[in-house]
Amino acid sequence: MNDETRFIDVSALEAALQKFADERDWNQYHSPKNLAMALTGEVGELVELFQWLTEEQSKSVGQDPRTARAVRDELADVLLFLVRLSSVLGVDLNEAVAAKLAANAVKYPAGDSTPKRT
Repeated sequence: MNDETRFIDVSALEAALQKFADERDWNQYHSPKNLAMALTGEVGELVELFQWLTEEQSKSVGQDPRTARAVRDELADVLLFLVRLSSVLGVDLNEAVAAKLAANAVKYPAGDSTPKRT
């Protein structure tokens, strides 16, 4: 990987979320602490959709008409709060992702399928 690699570009989403917050005077509430807490809540709502399912059942949650809409909504909420948090913190998500992938390639070499505890 090099510095030119673009895995994700969330600039348009960042701008839309900033505009959304500006129009509602929500910037006063969008501290890193509050956004991280909101992100955690949304992840919890996503996890709740999988609660009590078997491994096999969990594989079809995104296509099951009874749960597909909720999965899409919760995934979107997680992404929205993650992007907003990174924006407020001044973190370049593409740079963070590229660095993490490079670190993971070293930590988890190809051919080694044993998960490592961190």
